[in-house]
Amino acid sequence: MPNVRKSHVLLAGALALVGTLSHAASTRATNPTYDKIVDATVARYHLPGIAVGVIENGKLVYTRTAGETIAGSGQPINSETLFKIASNSKAMTTALLGRLVDQRKLHWDDPVTKYLPQFQMHGPWVTANMRVADLLTHSSGLPEGGGDLMLWPEPNAFTRADIIHGLRFIKPGYSFRSQYQYDNLLYVVAGEVAAAAGGASYETLMHREVFAPLGLDRCQVGTWNRDTVGNVAEPHRLIDGHNVAIDQDGAQIPAITSAPAGGIRCDLTDMLRWAQNWLVPTPTQLDWLSAAQRRMLQAPHMLIPVSAQRRTWDNSHVMAYGYGWRMADADGQWTVWHTGTLNGMYSMLALLPDQKSGFVFMINGEAEDARTVLGEVLMKHFTAPTDTRDVGWYADALEQQARQRPASASMPDTTAMQSAPVTEIAAWIGRYRDPWLGDISLCPRDGKLRFSATKSPRLTGTVMRLGDRYMVHWDDSADLDAWLDFLAASNGKPATLRMAKLDPQGDFSSDYEDLDFQRVGICNP
Repeated sequence: MPNVRKSHVLLAGALALVGTLSHAASTRATNPTYDKIVDATVARYHLPGIAVGVIENGKLVYTRTAGETIAGSGQPINSETLFKIASNSKAMTTALLGRLVDQRKLHWDDPVTKYLPQFQMHGPWVTANMRVADLLTHSSGLPEGGGDLMLWPEPNAFTRADIIHGLRFIKPGYSFRSQYQYDNLLYVVAGEVAAAAGGASYETLMHREVFAPLGLDRCQVGTWNRDTVGNVAEPHRLIDGHNVAIDQDGAQIPAITSAPAGGIRCDLTDMLRWAQNWLVPTPTQLDWLSAAQRRMLQAPHMLIPVSAQRRTWDNSHVMAYGYGWRMADADGQWTVWHTGTLNGMYSMLALLPDQKSGFVFMINGEAEDARTVLGEVLMKHFTAPTDTRDVGWYADALEQQARQRPASASMPDTTAMQSAPVTEIAAWIGRYRDPWLGDISLCPRDGKLRFSATKSPRLTGTVMRLGDRYMVHWDDSADLDAWLDFLAASNGKPATLRMAKLDPQGDFSSDYEDLDFQRVGICNP
């Protein structure tokens, strides 16, 4: 990676932030109002660790870190602790593409097939008309989270070439460019477009074109060594009131297929530097990415329906997606933001461009509601400073919403599930194949019927009976269990298997509903 230390220092000086944005700095900007908000969020949701920073009128006014990289380790989180920023990676991917547009190596309206001739969507017209820009706005026709089981759970054996090949088999959930449905696969494709146009791998380009010029010294993507880099937060799950580390990294962090969609890690210092670049860009940063491309990335390109909650809480009237950014009006202020979600890792970066203000926070625990609450209270500080609703109010409101969900929208009680007798389910034993996920086996082992996906080893579990239905209970309880629905062979067609999330509110990336298995053989001896 090129040495950009000199330009980094000039940049920091221009921002008058040499101390607060230096990785060598140990002091933090304090503020009792923000401390109260963070403390209340950590206490309400029993968070294992958090890093928070706030920018007001272009200047860093608050940083706060709390908790541990691994619960019970004694290793405190600080401003240099790396977190998985998950889908906040998307804005970095689109910035990379914007750099290539500025360099005239790429155009937003270019067909994807210009760079990836092998690219195909389910329909030939969509394939021919899919532009680079269409990869970025979640309006391709892919159902929400379509194909995400090729990305997660990790690790798995799916490559980016597999993603591109698998797209042609995923049936559309709506017509091209007609509505917003969040997806991740097309950001992986966008990363491969960048690689083809830029003449290097996505990881190499990200280091060269984004991290190095902006001085994002500790951001990581691709293969790297945990111990050499050091100070890495691990994800956690709350079990019986205790935060337990999950999916812990080995010494060597591998490159991952999902990187352009959600595989970058950064620390608080670099995320604040990244935010400053958007709020108060220096002449050097404007040379890095032109004003025209900055406007393009954060302009509304696809409308998003405004939820009743957002309408009530924020008086929002319009919401949209840009290129790697969401945007909406909140209490009469224009806001631009994105969130990041991975198993045991949550983040949010929010900008108020007209105020040159914003905030970022990263959490290494189960924090879906915590993120919603903390993001809302911090945003109100800028959009409605006299609003008296606090962390407790918003947390109580979310809990009340959850209690009011109908039973059909809630997770069923699984305490009565039992291992399905092999003899009872013998008619469905065999090997099955889905066009994009590939092969699975439903075969007896040690007196139980076991489900095993060939290319996704964590999708391994036991077939259970719950009431009058079959389900698979995964060995790794972090993954969402699934219903199994079989249809007998008829009219020359083989037996089929369809799946669905046990929890209707479960993460859309567990897109079992998009799978369509057909039995292709018997179990191997």
